[in-house]
Amino acid sequence: MIPTSAADSVTHNRLITPNSLVIIYTSPTTLKPITVTPTGTFQNRFGLFRHSDFMGRPFGSKVYSSDDRRGYVYLLAPTPELWSMVLSHRTQILYLADVSMVVLGLEVGFGGTVLESGTGSGAMTVALARAVGGEGRVLTFDFHEGRAEAAREDFERIGVSSIVTVGVRDIQGQGFPPELAGQADAVFLDLPQPWLALPSAGEMLKGDAVLCSFSPCIEQVQRSCETLKSKFTDIRTFEVLLRTYEVKEVITASGLSEDGCSMRPCKRRQRPSGETNAAESPIPSTIMAKPCAEARGHTGYLTFARRKCLY
Repeated sequence: MIPTSAADSVTHNRLITPNSLVIIYTSPTTLKPITVTPTGTFQNRFGLFRHSDFMGRPFGSKVYSSDDRRGYVYLLAPTPELWSMVLSHRTQILYLADVSMVVLGLEVGFGGTVLESGTGSGAMTVALARAVGGEGRVLTFDFHEGRAEAAREDFERIGVSSIVTVGVRDIQGQGFPPELAGQADAVFLDLPQPWLALPSAGEMLKGDAVLCSFSPCIEQVQRSCETLKSKFTDIRTFEVLLRTYEVKEVITASGLSEDGCSMRPCKRRQRPSGETNAAESPIPSTIMAKPCAEARGHTGYLTFARRKCLY
C-alpha cells in the first residue's frame, strides 16, 4: 500500500479495494491492521463492521457500525508512520523521530538505492522504501532466517515487495555482497557491532554518499567513530528526543488549578433525542494542550558520516 508511482503518491485519491491493507483507527493508541475481503467482518466494542462497507471508499473515511450504528471507526492508509505502530515487534524498532532523522540525514531520494543491515521488524525498511519510490530499491540484510522470512511476508502485505529485497547474511562477519560495490546512494546500519561492517559499507557507497549507524549505547558510538575516521568525513552523532502534547477540551467553570486552568476533561451529558432543559446553561470549556505524562525517552544514537572521495 506504499505508493510506487507518482500517480499513487496522494493517499486520499486512492480507494479501498479487496485485499487492501487498512489500519482501523479507534483512538491514537488503538489501531488494528486488517486485509479487506468481500465477506470479512471486524468487531470491537463499538460494534460490528463489514468489510463490504469499506470497499469503494477513500482512505480516511469514517464508517459506522453495521448493527445498530452505535459506534464508528476511521479507515486509514498504512503509511510507514502508522505501520510502525501496528507491526509485529520481532526486535526493537525505530519510531517517528529517529526514522525522520535517518531519512533526511541519508539524503535519500526518489529512484535511489539504499543498503540496510539489521532488517529486524522492518519499520525502517518501509520508510526507506517510500523515500526511494517505485523506481528505487532497498536491499536489506538480516542474519536470522526466521526474521528475514517474516519481514518478506510483511513487505508483501504492505505492498513494497517490488522495491525491497531481503537477504540473509551476516554483514558484521562477511560484509555486504562484493557485487554491490559502488552502487549504494546510502547505507543504514542497525547492528550490535557496527564498526565491523563499516569498511565494507564504505566500499558500497557512491562518491560522497552518506552512511548512518543506529546504536543504543554511547560506547558503540565511540568505537564506530574511531573506525569512521579513516575513510569518512563530516562525522556527527545525534540523540533525537520527541515530546508529545495532549490536546483536550477541559471545564473552566470549576476545579481550576492555581494558574486558572482545569485539568478535568469536559464530559457532556447525553440526553435522549428531543429532550432539552431550557434552564440548564452551557458548561464553559476551553481547549488545553499539555505534555503527555508518559514520554518516550532515550532510544539510541544516530551517527552520520560522509564518504571521502580520494583521487
